[in-house]
Amino acid sequence: MKAVHFLIPGDPDTRTGGYLYDRHIMAGLTALGWSVTLHRLDPSFPMPTAAARQEADAVLAALPDQARVVIDGLALGTLPAAVTLHRERLRLIGLVHHPLALETGLNETAQQQLYTSEREALRHVRRVIVTSPHTVRALADYAVSPARCVVVPPGTDPAPLAPVSSRSEPILFCAASLTPRKGHAVLFHALRRINHLPWRLRCAGSAALDPATADTLRHLAAALDLKHRIEWLGELDAAALAVSYQQADLFVLPSWYEGYGMVLAEALARGLPIVSTTAGAIPDTVPADAGLLVSPGDDTALADALARVLTNSELRQRLAAGARKARKALPDWPTVCARFAATLDAVSAP
Repeated sequence: MKAVHFLIPGDPDTRTGGYLYDRHIMAGLTALGWSVTLHRLDPSFPMPTAAARQEADAVLAALPDQARVVIDGLALGTLPAAVTLHRERLRLIGLVHHPLALETGLNETAQQQLYTSEREALRHVRRVIVTSPHTVRALADYAVSPARCVVVPPGTDPAPLAPVSSRSEPILFCAASLTPRKGHAVLFHALRRINHLPWRLRCAGSAALDPATADTLRHLAAALDLKHRIEWLGELDAAALAVSYQQADLFVLPSWYEGYGMVLAEALARGLPIVSTTAGAIPDTVPADAGLLVSPGDDTALADALARVLTNSELRQRLAAGARKARKALPDWPTVCARFAATLDAVSAP
C-alpha cells in the first residue's frame, strides 16, 4: 500500500480554506487506497515557539527512510533547518497555499524573516504543490522554478443554484474568517458610502482566529452606523454555510490576498454574482464575466462596484449567467485528489 505522511499545524478541523483543502485531500487519498498518517504540529505555526520547532524536528526524524512527507506551508516555511537535514532521507513535498510573507498585517521585519526562511525551506523539497497558477508565479520570487511546481486547485462540491430573488433589500454574503487579510474593514467603509441603497450584509466566519480584529470590526461597524445592517453569523458548519449561500443575492470578498479563494468557487457553484478584488489568485478563480474585481484596499472602487450590481438588474443577471457558466468548469474533489495522488506517485526515491 502506498503511504504518505502529512504534517499540519493546529486543529485540522479548523474551518478555513487551507484546512478544508487538507482534509479533503487526505480523505480522497484514503479513498484511493493510500495509507495516510496525520501528524498534528503545534498551533503556534507560522510563528512557532522553540518547543514547537523541536517537536516538528522530532516528527521528521522519526519517519522511516524515503517516506513521502507533505508539509503544509504554515509549517514548512519556518522549518528550513529540519527540511535541509532530511532532504535526502525523506521524500519531502511542500504544500503552499500562499507564501507566508504575504499575510496581511505583518511588519517589515516579520515579512523579511518569513520570506528568507520560506525561500530557504523551499530549496530543499522535491516538489511544491500549489493551489493556483498565481502561486507558481509568486514563488518565482522564492527561486522556485515552475518546473518544480504542480498546480492542484481545490475541488468544489456540486451545489444547487441559488434562487433568483426579487427582495427589496438584497442580501450581500461574505464568508471569511475575521482576520486582517480578508478585508472586512475595507468592505465596511465601502458600504458606508452606499448606505443610501437597500442592502443587508451577512458575515460568516470565525472570530476565534484573531479576536482583536473581530472586536475591532464590530466597533467599526457601530462607528460607521452600519450595526443594524450587518448580521454576524459566526463560524458555520457545512450545512449552515450552504443555506447562507442559497439565501444570498450577491457574494462579496474584499481580500487583500488569496492563494485561490475557495469561497469564491463555492459562490460560482451557486451561480452567484461576485464582487471581489484583483488580489493574488482571485482573477484566476473568478472569470471576468462572473464578477467585478477592484484593487484591494480601495473602498471607493469597491463601493462603486457594489452600487453598480445592486442598482443594475441587467448587470446582476449577466454576472450570474457568467457564474453559472463558470461552475461547469470547476473541478470536483475526486478529480483533484487523483491529481494529488499522481503528484505524490511521481516523487520517486533517489
